[in-house]
Amino acid sequence: MKPLQQLHTGLVHPRRVRVLAALIAPWLPQGGKVLDVGCGDGALAAAIGEIRPDLHICGIDVLVRPAARIPVTQFDGQTIPHGDASFDLALLVDVLHHTETPGVLLREAGRVARTLVVKDHTLTGCLAGPTLRVMDWVGNAAHEVALPYNYQTQAQWRETFASLGLRVEEWRTDLRLYPWFADWFFGRQLHLLARLRQERPA
Repeated sequence: MKPLQQLHTGLVHPRRVRVLAALIAPWLPQGGKVLDVGCGDGALAAAIGEIRPDLHICGIDVLVRPAARIPVTQFDGQTIPHGDASFDLALLVDVLHHTETPGVLLREAGRVARTLVVKDHTLTGCLAGPTLRVMDWVGNAAHEVALPYNYQTQAQWRETFASLGLRVEEWRTDLRLYPWFADWFFGRQLHLLARLRQERPA
């Protein structure tokens, strides 16, 4: 593993998990059944579960990791292998920019859960694209995750959500995922966290 990837695994990833878990946990319904779409190693879902033991969380992913910390079902990246309205909420955390057709996966998530929580990247400011590509490569290349670098601006994300009948209930961009000395460069409005509600069939 390269030095940058070691730094990410040892320092960046654990902090990211803690911060996101603390931000997301209050948004989830009491006693809810939650699907983590693209759950990876399950660390975030497990951290949320520690804060909210009332929740029932399982995951799906294209690549199922042997040491995943939650139950994970493999899927093809587009069709979610669960029935309509089978979950109270679906999480899509840093997943949509890994697919060529984020609208397809969002539509599927809206089919199985009326409420969605989306965390993703945004093309905001100078050098946003190159910065996000480096971050993506460092965090995912070692796990053989697809890297199409399919980023959108905040306006494009809002248009995508609206086109699928997803109403924005919460929207945050100042997530403070990194220590202060790194956040000015790797934070700086490059991330969004949104809670969305399905208003009509997508």
